[in-house]
This record gives sequence, C-alpha cells and structure tokens, in this order.
Amino acid sequence: MTISRRTLLASATAAGAAPLARARAQTPTIKIGVLNDLSGPYINTTGVNSVVCAKQAVEEFAAQKGLNVEVISADHQNKPDLAVSIARQWFDNDGVDVLLDVPSSGVALALQPVVREKNKVYLNISAASSALTGEQCSPNFVHWIFDTYMLSRSTGGAMVMDGGDTWYFITADYAFGRQLEADTTAVIQKAGGKVLGSARYPFPGTTDFAPYLAQARASGAIVLGLANAGADTINVIKQAAQTGLIEKMEPAAMLMFIDDVHAVGLAVAQGLNLTESFYWDMNEGTRAFTKRVLPKLPKNYPNSVHAGCYSATLHYLKAVADMGAAAAKKDGVAAVERMKAKPVEDDAFGTSKIRADGRNMVPAYLFEVKKPSDSKGPWDYYHLRATTRGEEAYRPLADGHCPFIKA
Repeated sequence: MTISRRTLLASATAAGAAPLARARAQTPTIKIGVLNDLSGPYINTTGVNSVVCAKQAVEEFAAQKGLNVEVISADHQNKPDLAVSIARQWFDNDGVDVLLDVPSSGVALALQPVVREKNKVYLNISAASSALTGEQCSPNFVHWIFDTYMLSRSTGGAMVMDGGDTWYFITADYAFGRQLEADTTAVIQKAGGKVLGSARYPFPGTTDFAPYLAQARASGAIVLGLANAGADTINVIKQAAQTGLIEKMEPAAMLMFIDDVHAVGLAVAQGLNLTESFYWDMNEGTRAFTKRVLPKLPKNYPNSVHAGCYSATLHYLKAVADMGAAAAKKDGVAAVERMKAKPVEDDAFGTSKIRADGRNMVPAYLFEVKKPSDSKGPWDYYHLRATTRGEEAYRPLADGHCPFIKA
C-alpha cells in the first residue's frame, strides 16, 4: 500500500488532536442552577428571562476560555421547603456548583445554611432582605443588585423629601415585605415623617386588595407605600387606579421593575418613583447588552434582575477562569473570595466592587415613570431623577453585624 504525504499529515494531525480532545473531555463541567419563580407572582420579574440572561453570559465568555458550563433551572414556587429540597438534590446528586437568582426573601434566607454546609456558591439577584448580608450573611454568598436598605433610602427618602411625610403600607406578609416596611419606616421617621399604619396580606395567593386599599384610604396618609413586588405591586396599583385612590394618595412602589411598569401602562404608572440598578436605555453599555439579549427574551425587555443574572454569571465565570474549574468546584468560599478580589465589570452595570460581606456595591438609580406624551417608543419609560453611588446606597459594613466579618 502506498502512503501519500497527505495521508501521513492527516494521520499526524489526528494523533496530535487526540490528547487535546481527551483533555477537553476531562475538563470539569461548571453547573449553574437558576432557582426562581417560573409560575407565580415573580414570573416576569425573574422567570425564564433570568435563565436566558445567565446563558447569555456563558455564551459570551465560556467558550473562549475553554470552560464547560451548563445552566439548568427549577421553579421553587416561593416555598422555602421546596427550594431547600431542590438545592440539596442539585448539590448531592446533580453536580450543581452555583445557585443563581432566587427571589423571595423567605426562600433566600432558608438556603443560606444549605449552601454553606455544602460549600457551594450562592449568587442572589432578586431577593431583597438586607439580612442576607447582615446577621444571616455567609462567606459563600454574594448579593448582587439591591436590598431593602438601599430601596428604602432611595425611593422612601426621595418621597419624604418631596413632601410625602405621612405613609400607610400595604405589605406582603413574609420576610421581604416585613423587612422593607421596617427599613423604610426607619428612613421616614429619621426624616421627620410618620407611618400611620399598615396592612399585611397573605403571600403568595392574594389578588383582591380592596380591603387593604380601603384601610389605606381611611388612614388619611399622603403616601401609599407598597412593600411588595411583581404581580402584587401591579395588582395594587391597578386596583388603586380603578377605585380612584391613586388620585388621593401617591403610590410609592418600593420594589418595582420595568416589566411591572409595562404591565400597568404609562397612563396609570406615570409619575411613579421607583429604584432600579439597571435601565436598558441608560448608556451605551446597557443598550449594547440589551441589543445582544433582546432577541432571546420572550416579550419583555430585561429588567435589573435579568441583567443581574447576566452580570453575576459573567463575573463568576471570570473567577473560575482564574482559578481553574476543578478548584472552583472544590471550594465555594474560595470562588467567592476570588470574585471579591476582582472588580466587577460588564456592559449592564459598568464597574463595581463586592464588599467583604458579599454586598455588590452597584449604584441605585431613582427613576420617575414618564408621561405617555414623553415616551418616544416602546419601553422608553424612565426619567432619571437621582443617582446614589454604591458606597452610599447600602448599609455601612459595621452596621450589618455580619458574623464572619472580624471587627
């Protein structure tokens, strides 16, 4: 048999490629579990869009660095016991290295000890309780884009400065709602205002807010404080408009996103003050990120939670690339420490720094919802009223009393 030079070169190339193929096959797979609300009141706030944005970060970064990354998802239904069960299954049997997103503060807090026990990584984007970087902090944990302290200072503080010095709260009766009401109450009282009362409703499952709106009307307060989020915020605002209450009290949406504004409509939402850490039309970076991800999103533009899932995933993968996948999988605390040691940089949020307690110090942007006549096109909804730098937006480190931070 005659062996040509071409055949010889082809054989040599194949032989040389075999070890490389085996090396790639042996590279550990990083597995990210997006655990959020896929069927309940936070389905648009988080949901499928969070999964899409996490995958966007993987698509942009993992291949060029030779990382094997898989993103999976599950619906925790806003039930702490279900979330803990899913997380244990993921950690013990499915090889998951990272929990991502996790709305609902009750769920988020319940997962802290589980992640620490298993020494995994926990990147929370959409729960708000400031306790997550306070008395219930963890060295395995990073809180990405907002918390109740930041929201109360930004939105609550602005409302009081504008003359809204008497408040009545409608509050989701679980960890998030209670903490947000408490943090905002402290801001109101420090500024010389008063809270005239509050109505706490069962979460999840409440859709008729008429009794709570009637109590708010009877209070005589100027501001209707909404210590809730997602579909609940949308329903309260719509029902307040239908009953005429929105003409007598000024709603303060303490945690509201652009998809909520879209659902309510500018005709009703105009003039609302709210705080987000991301707006798609904020600058060249946010517009570039939105342009890349928008074709993959069902219906909605990205909100700050979706952008946060992108940002956190991207930054984690940068830490993995530095450490090596095997080392990152082995030690969740070490992976988080590597994340803290690096500046966070991406199109969605610009540059920020993760503090020792796990707080990512992104700015807080106070927006006012535009009048319909001021909107120049679809999803052109916000006027920027004020910016609070990350260093000023969040609770001082010493005041959080995080147990693993040495005094």
